[in-house]
Amino acid sequence: MRRFVRAAVAAVAAVAAVALAAPAMVQAQAKPVVAVLYFDNNSIGKDHSDYDGVGKGMAEILVNDLAQNPNVRVVERERIQSLLVEQNLTKAGTIDPQTAIRLGKIIGAQYMISGGFMSDGRGNFVLTGRTINVETTVIGNPTRINAKGDDVLGMIAQLSERLSTDMKIPALRVGEAGGMGATPAGQPAAAAANPAQVAEAKPAPASESKPAAIGVSKERPAAQVAHAKPSRKMDMKTAMLYSKALEEEDAGNKSKAVELYKRVDVVFPDYAPVQQKIKKLSA
Repeated sequence: MRRFVRAAVAAVAAVAAVALAAPAMVQAQAKPVVAVLYFDNNSIGKDHSDYDGVGKGMAEILVNDLAQNPNVRVVERERIQSLLVEQNLTKAGTIDPQTAIRLGKIIGAQYMISGGFMSDGRGNFVLTGRTINVETTVIGNPTRINAKGDDVLGMIAQLSERLSTDMKIPALRVGEAGGMGATPAGQPAAAAANPAQVAEAKPAPASESKPAAIGVSKERPAAQVAHAKPSRKMDMKTAMLYSKALEEEDAGNKSKAVELYKRVDVVFPDYAPVQQKIKKLSA
């Protein structure tokens, strides 16, 4: 009889635990999963090939920006890289919407983001992006950002905000993930939270609302690092250097990647993801 009572009590406790966890699970599942594909190089002029690799860096920066918003879950770039390798798409050039939808279904994303950028060879850049609804196959109208090449983070932040609107994702509110609003861009994605490897931002505790430097004794999860406004702008040359570092990292050349990340950190020390990359690859 006692065993029966204990078993009954344990069963009730288990049911209660599931009931308490259910709202949080439902809320997490309700957040759309978004994946960002590498940007195409549509540059013109004699130096157009110089920008062939920068699309990877643009995608990573956009992922970092989107991951600040706790209303969305973002697939980490490393998962996208692995998927492109698995599907033999790393050198296939532009990925058409049908292929993007297929990739989205594989990784469990509700939205795929594709885009491109163009340099006119005179310091002017055009950044475009569009959303693809994996479930409905609806392709959003292209969003176009015109800017000079001395503020890459600013361009990405504008694109991120407009694409979030297209996907009907609520804007980042004051107090969330650092509380500075939907911009500026430039903070790291969180660690993978499920098999699809998504980064989900979480509000920072009140006691940790002050921006903290990476590498201090008590380091917070990446997505909880408060995003302080950079004191300088990331120019296109620095973004290209960052992209080259990502390429070396993907190729398994850790020492070369760290060298390039350190060069980025010298000219643009305000970008926390670079410091995290250095720490991770140097461990």
